[in-house]
Amino acid sequence: MTAQDSATHPSAVAPRSPASGTALAALGVASFSLSFPATAWALEGFGPWTATGLRGALAGVLAALYLVAVGAPLPKRRHWPALLVVSGGCVLGFPLLTTLALRTSSTAHSAVVIGVLPLATAVCAALRTGRRPSRAFWAAAVAGAAAVLGFTLLQSHGRPTVADLLLFVGVAICAAGYAEGGRLSRDLPGAQVIAWAVVAALPVTLLTAALALPAEPVHLGAKALTGLAYTAAVSQFGGFVLWYRGMAEIGVPRASQLQLAQPLLTLVWSVLLLGEDLPAAAPVTAVVVLVCIAVTQRVRT
Repeated sequence: MTAQDSATHPSAVAPRSPASGTALAALGVASFSLSFPATAWALEGFGPWTATGLRGALAGVLAALYLVAVGAPLPKRRHWPALLVVSGGCVLGFPLLTTLALRTSSTAHSAVVIGVLPLATAVCAALRTGRRPSRAFWAAAVAGAAAVLGFTLLQSHGRPTVADLLLFVGVAICAAGYAEGGRLSRDLPGAQVIAWAVVAALPVTLLTAALALPAEPVHLGAKALTGLAYTAAVSQFGGFVLWYRGMAEIGVPRASQLQLAQPLLTLVWSVLLLGEDLPAAAPVTAVVVLVCIAVTQRVRT
């Protein structure tokens, strides 16, 4: 899918090469790949509700400062429904559900479960925009999703856990947020899309942090503070700036397939940063996923 194939006219984004959009989306994926390890670090010092509330609140402050600095105008009324979907899915729902899941699930396992996010994003984008990617695109996307689902079931002995269910629900609402954000980034700069979405969630994230802080134990430490800072500044804001800009340039379905590499990168970080054991099936899954990425990047709609 090219830039011209996206849902709306690219009025907010200057024309660039497909390679540029792919690079931006890939940098966003690389940023997101550290989100689960960073969340695990944050959970060493904060409860799940506190970590989620503070993450969103701190990101909201950064986003508000950015909007003031660039003199961003208020979004038009027609933009707000999509912004609220981004806010609910990417700022509130997905961070909370994945943080709750990481209390009982390893980072490596959780990372592979969310490997279905690219397919879910492509489905949401197709339903929302009316565009229909080619059969070859869907075949490669389904194959990649099947690979990560098979990996997940293998690791959980064929029975999804409560953490898996939390992750799958998180994937569904995050996919909707990604698709709406990618579509909206054709009208608004990607940085402003995520900034307004994070600011819109500020009343909820501030209230969550205020209620959770006295109710959950807090143990400040270098890892906990580093993890919280990363999830707030990068996972919740900076990474989205790159991601939405990339999606705006190459299209939501194609950009979403780059995320098939995210679980594999997170697996590496889980070993290097958290000392988790790498699942034996990970190399096989990596080969299948990388082949699927190559196919989806080459086929046309």
